[in-house]
Amino acid sequence: MKLNKLFTAFIGVLLLAMVLVACGAKKDTDSTQKAKTDTIEVVGADGSKVKVPKNPSKVVVFDNGSLDTIQALGESKSVVGVAKKNLPDYLKAFKSVESVGGLKEPDLEKINALKPQLIIISARQQSFKADLEKIAPVLDLSLDNSKVWDSTQSHILTIASIYGKETEAKKQIKTLSTNIDALKKKAESSGLKSLTLMTNEGQVSTFGNGSRYAIINDTFGFKSADDQIKASTHGQSVSYEYVLEKNPDIIFFIDRTKAVGGDKTESSLKHNELVKQTTASKNGKVIELNASVWYLSGGGLESTQLMLDEVSQALK
Repeated sequence: MKLNKLFTAFIGVLLLAMVLVACGAKKDTDSTQKAKTDTIEVVGADGSKVKVPKNPSKVVVFDNGSLDTIQALGESKSVVGVAKKNLPDYLKAFKSVESVGGLKEPDLEKINALKPQLIIISARQQSFKADLEKIAPVLDLSLDNSKVWDSTQSHILTIASIYGKETEAKKQIKTLSTNIDALKKKAESSGLKSLTLMTNEGQVSTFGNGSRYAIINDTFGFKSADDQIKASTHGQSVSYEYVLEKNPDIIFFIDRTKAVGGDKTESSLKHNELVKQTTASKNGKVIELNASVWYLSGGGLESTQLMLDEVSQALK
């Protein structure tokens, strides 16, 4: 009788152990599946594949275009650090988060202390990428100037996929596309030729197709007054004599000095004697673009619309 009781007890313990092991295995499987669903693999502008958390709660953002897309998608609360030294006015809502250095000089110690789950960068931070990758996954969302609008849409959708906001992003992209198409049609039919200039401490550069501000010509449809401008991030250095020689119908210009905290007074480009002789000046179409948007940002849902609104002034 005792033997039967011992055998029954042994069987009971064995069954209990099997149940516990099964529960443990199920728990491990559930954890593994959860880990898989909690991450997403995205592709950066440089072609690198990056595994990032879905719906991250701690993100450091250096690329202001990506920052404005995050804001437009209603995910601002996830941002814990930005380059406050170079924060455009339209992104002032992020002044309350931690400063992680400048656009070209990330504060690695501060970033490490924030323990971010994701760091978003662009071209200005590429030399720091390896150092930043030691802290958290790094997603490079630099714009491709040879196909600005395609690149912009791709980056917006990449960010949206991280936050599960693809539907909302596609809706906003559709609205932007409609606005862009309307402007492009008007710009092309106007027949007006434009020059895009950037001033910096008295120096002047111009930009054409495939350059830093190519969105004006390639996407918004304004014909360039000079189709021989060399594509360059920093632009082709020119003189005021060159501007008069090309005699554009429209001059768009960005004052870099203002963007980096220099003289905030009205730029002297409008008042240059040679510029005054251009058709653009005589017709009141020398248009200063917001330097903090054009020089410090771009490639986002909000910045693209702001850019479109500014250049639209030329057709009024």
